[in-house]
Order: sequence, then C-alpha cells, then structure tokens
Amino acid sequence: MANIVVPELGESVVEARIAKWHKKAGDRVSTGEALVDLETEKVDISVAAEGPGVVTSLAHAEGADVKVGELLAVIADGGEDEAPAPKAAAKAPAAPTPAASPEPSPKATPTARRAAADIGVDLAAVKGSGDSGRVMKADVVGQAAPAAAPKATPAAARPVPPPAPVTPGERTEERIRMSKRRATIARRLVEAQRTAAMLTTFNEVDMSGVMGIRERHKDDFKKRWGVNLGYTSFFVKAVVAALKAFPQLNAEIQGDEIVLKHYYDIGIAVGAEGGLVVPVLRDADRMGFARIESDVKAFSTKANDGTMTLEDLRGGTFTITNGGVFGSLLSTPILNPPQVGILGLHKISERPVVVDKQIVIRPVMGVALSYDHRIVDGREAVQFLVTIKSLIEDPGHMLLEV
Repeated sequence: MANIVVPELGESVVEARIAKWHKKAGDRVSTGEALVDLETEKVDISVAAEGPGVVTSLAHAEGADVKVGELLAVIADGGEDEAPAPKAAAKAPAAPTPAASPEPSPKATPTARRAAADIGVDLAAVKGSGDSGRVMKADVVGQAAPAAAPKATPAAARPVPPPAPVTPGERTEERIRMSKRRATIARRLVEAQRTAAMLTTFNEVDMSGVMGIRERHKDDFKKRWGVNLGYTSFFVKAVVAALKAFPQLNAEIQGDEIVLKHYYDIGIAVGAEGGLVVPVLRDADRMGFARIESDVKAFSTKANDGTMTLEDLRGGTFTITNGGVFGSLLSTPILNPPQVGILGLHKISERPVVVDKQIVIRPVMGVALSYDHRIVDGREAVQFLVTIKSLIEDPGHMLLEV
C-alpha cells in the first residue's frame, strides 16, 4: 500500500490545485506513469506513481486546492508492472487471438495532455518535438488542425438552416475560476502597490547604435552561436553595469534592514498562456551576449510549452519586462517583490530628434524604471536610468563597464 502525497513544490510554494486526474479508482498504474497534474502559482507539474499497483482511492476531486504533504491517492501494491497471466480454465476454450501488448504512455507535458483531452487527439499518434521526443502542446494542436478542417460540401447539397430567433436585449455572462498562477499574480500586484512606496521615472533611448551593431554582426552571430542577436542581451548588460553603479536598486528590505546583493540575477518577464512568468538569468554579470540570448530563447520555449521549472523562476534581484513586443509605447511596470526595481522596455518608433542642432529621424524607445522609494531616492533612480540610456546609445562602453 502506498500513499501518494503532494510533493515539495519549491521555494515559497506551499499549495497546488488538482488540474487533471489521469487515473480513477480501480485503474492499474505502472511505475513512473502520470497519475495527476497539479497547477501551482508558478508552474504545472505531474505526479507519477512510484511503483506498480491499483488505485484504490482518490482523496480529492479535480479543481480542489491541496497543500504540500497532503494525501492525493492511495495505491495498493500490484507487484510487477505487467499484469499477471490469467489462470487456466478447467475446460480449455478455443485459442483466443493474442491481444496486442499495451503501448507505453507517450511522454508529454501536462499542457499537451490537457490539450489532447480537450481536442480529442490520441497522444500516441502525435510525434513529439521536445527533448527525447516529448510531446508538446504545439504538437497536439498541429496534429488536430488538419483533422478539424471540414470537408467541402457542394453548394446544392448544403441545407439552409432556418433563421435563429433573436431575443432583443439578450445578454450572457460566464464565470471562470482563476488559475493558481493568475490568482497569485493578482495578489502579488496588489501587495506590491500596498507595501512599497512605488514611483516610476521615464526616459527615451536612441536605439541607432544597438541597431547598427545588430545589423553588422547578426549573420556572423547567428552562424557562430545558433541564436539571433536581440535587444535583450544589450539591456541585460546595461542593467548589470547600472546596478553596480547604484547598488540600492539591487537590494531588498528585510524588517528594518537593507540587504544589498552583490550578485546579479536578472529576471526576464515572459508572457505565457496561464499568465506572466519571470525566469531568472543567474549570475548575469558573468554571461556573454550569446549565453544571454540562448537562455532567453529557452525560457520563451519553456513558457509556450508549459515546461518551465520552479528552479527557472526561483529568486531574482532585478527584473526587465518588455511591453514593446506587444506594441506598448509607454507604461509603468509594477515591482516584483521583494525586488525594489524593474525596468520596462517599450516599442521602438521612428521619431524626429535634435542631433547637433539638426532635426533627424531616429529609432527611439521609451524606457521606464519603477522603484521602491523607501530605499531608492529619486536622484539615484533617474541617474540609474540615465546610465542605461548612455550605455545603450553608445554600446561600445559596455565592454568597459561590465
């Protein structure tokens, strides 16, 4: 007899929600077979059977909230993974046709399994594009798309549906329960505004220098490192240099003490299906451009495929968020507690600017720094943002500053 409990979920995560049961009472499970998907405030995880057996009971229904260590299911010892051979009958019947051995459950992410169940796709028929052939959500959706296309019907054969009755003024509503991640995002955003003295300062950055470097080196960079040279790596480098110059932005408040951090773990906000996640570039000051771009690309893939891990999201001393990819011209980013600073990047627009008393057209990006005024003064915040502006507008200096 084995009790399956909610596993340790990582730093500061103590509760999860049962997203989907893969087994019901009476079902047989094999060692390592997925039993249940759990949804946490950060990532989704699957809990597998530790040994073979038969599920005797499920402690909670789908949608229930459970805490670390709480009972999920009970599995009765089933011996070997393979089902035992049936006992011989007293009277030998005609030889039956041998049944095909059951195929092992294909490796798939929790989001891929949910998508397959919702769409009605057989996971065994889907070719996985992930590591070791793991099936991703995009693989399931791609498999379902051709089957979903309706067959063409001759116009003469199509029945004409009667007009649907219209009720004047008819209005409908739908209630959708917040996911654990969305509820956590809502709680933390309100907490940040309630507990921090948050202010935002703005500036504009001429992106000509960075865009010129990218244009000259993008082909060689992609050929050598296998990733595109984007804007993120330039801003990570500039942020690290500015944090070294203004360490109050790389700190947090604990009680009546200020904890200055002499390491640089930079969070990169990434939009995901279930809400924003902030994976962390650890020791970003020791990273080159290629490593930064490679890690950011991997974070984006994990966010889309639902394979982000708790380790990816742990900690962080400062955050960069880029609303410009969605077309935002300017915004006031909200702090990610307990951090005291967050840099917002925005859309690059062709703008008339004055250079050497001449009006010229330049690619300009609006940038915003939100900070906790309890430990960061306005002068320091403005100078921090000006430092980033100077480094981005003359990116050659970053080789000296970082």
